[in-house]
Amino acid sequence: MADIWGTIQGNSDLIVFFLVLLGMFILFVVDRWRYDVVALMALMALTMVGIIAPEDTFSGFGHPAVITVAAVLVVSKGLQNAGLVDLIGRAVSKAGDRFVVQLAVLTTAVTVLSAFMNNIAAVAILIPVAIGLSKRSEKPVSLYLMPLAFGSLLGGLITIIGSPTNIIIGMARADFYSQPFGMFDFASVGVSISVVGLLFMIAFGWRLLPQRKNVDNGELIAKINDYITEILVPEGSGLIGKRISDVHEMSETQATILRLIRGGNIFNAPSAYKLILEGDVLVVKACTEDIEKLLGDFGLQMLESREFEDDMLKADEVQFAEVVVSRNSFVSGKTAQGLRLHHRYGVNLLAISREGQEFNVQVDSVRIKPGDLLLLQGPRETMNQSISNLNLIPLASGEISIGRPRQVLPAVTLFSLGLAAAAFNVFPIATSLVIVAVIMLILGMVPVKDMYKSIDWPIIILLGALMPLGAAFERSGGSTLIVDALLGLGSSMSPLMILAIIMVLTMVLSAIVNNAAVAILMAPVAFELAVRMGVSADPFLVAIAIGASCAFLTPIAHQSNLLVMGPGGYLFTDYWKMGLPLQVLTAVVGILAISVFWPF
Repeated sequence: MADIWGTIQGNSDLIVFFLVLLGMFILFVVDRWRYDVVALMALMALTMVGIIAPEDTFSGFGHPAVITVAAVLVVSKGLQNAGLVDLIGRAVSKAGDRFVVQLAVLTTAVTVLSAFMNNIAAVAILIPVAIGLSKRSEKPVSLYLMPLAFGSLLGGLITIIGSPTNIIIGMARADFYSQPFGMFDFASVGVSISVVGLLFMIAFGWRLLPQRKNVDNGELIAKINDYITEILVPEGSGLIGKRISDVHEMSETQATILRLIRGGNIFNAPSAYKLILEGDVLVVKACTEDIEKLLGDFGLQMLESREFEDDMLKADEVQFAEVVVSRNSFVSGKTAQGLRLHHRYGVNLLAISREGQEFNVQVDSVRIKPGDLLLLQGPRETMNQSISNLNLIPLASGEISIGRPRQVLPAVTLFSLGLAAAAFNVFPIATSLVIVAVIMLILGMVPVKDMYKSIDWPIIILLGALMPLGAAFERSGGSTLIVDALLGLGSSMSPLMILAIIMVLTMVLSAIVNNAAVAILMAPVAFELAVRMGVSADPFLVAIAIGASCAFLTPIAHQSNLLVMGPGGYLFTDYWKMGLPLQVLTAVVGILAISVFWPF
């Protein structure tokens, strides 16, 4: 330990690097800024102090791992547009009425899908299927959605394109052995873990989950009706001649105008630009205080209170939509009032559900968080476009693009050829997938206008910013320091015991901070351990890939976990109840499988 402390004291670059690294990890945990912004901050800090040379600052953005991740996302969009995922979703929805059979089919399907395409997209498509299965079996949807998310993470272990961390580790191997991991090099260990993990969830794990009542659209609307009032615009009212959008700005209330009645005409979800005239009746959702303020400020009259029917707000031209907020949704971290949702996007935010708690009134000032479930109301003809523009994920299968089934076979054939080209080393993985993506663009499977939308730019920026940090970590002596600490634990420790420590350490770090960052920083440790111990680095690299991908303990550890939080009504603390035993099982099976398939 004294030698390690002496090494730190004698290396100013190492001290500065660890301070920047600590600051980055703290900001990841605090989540004040998005992870890609934090990574850029760390990259700029290390460049300014001279640890990263200016000419190398942006070298990571051309790294094959970054290109591969972008290509995987475009190809995944192509498969989705072609109708493949929807076809599988329809097949899964026919799984019968028995809960265990439904769960087995659902989790197996998402595991297989996630091995070859973006796992977040696979989860998003299958959430409505899971909700449909829960209604059929009359079981809480909370028993389906967490296994769905965890199954997507298990599937990501099987191939090199299954997750960004696999791609990072696969490409990092080329720095040591001049050859990256192949397409299916992780399959032996990944399939072993996936099979055991699925059996655990199907046979026993679901019993550890909370059985919470499903979020019911009808019940939410019924509760919202408690806050709905009809208001008359009489002669001399201050609202006459004003636009619908002016009500918010002039009144400083959170009243939402859901319907305008003018004579015999009814305008549901009226346009923000529609003028208010004398004699109009406004159907308003607001709390008592806001209603009183509207009446007093503008000389309005409240009509006689009456019971509203559950379908009062429903009409052929109006649509309700339940949507989930992803980490990259445009509304994340903002309020509906600040976004001016109705004015800009033509939709009303009626309710928010977060960790089982519902907000039905004054929701416009609630700061929206990733994982929230939102109930929106708006014109039917523009609702889907508004959801797409806001990058929200719809829960009703009818609102999901079904794709073009006639293109399923060409898309699958094209993708299979790309995988084969990579598997047989005809082209590197990055090149093979970019070729597939370009052909999909040419054939119209991915419209050019949607190409850049399909790429998760925050993860691309994150990876590009972190890649130079991995090299700087090695040059500054950080990896040497960790290896010294590991080897200093005991000279009698076997390589397998060191590997177990590496895997558990990676798992712990990945539960706290971004797993891509952990994979990038741990890869040099694997190489140096291999050199110092005189063994192959491959087992350590596979262990890091598994540890970084198995994010089962918290909803923020992976976007798949976050997507099911709102629809499942999960609390933050619900995840570890099934996630912890699954994490332990994964570690045990992973270590045993690596010792068999990847000998030192």
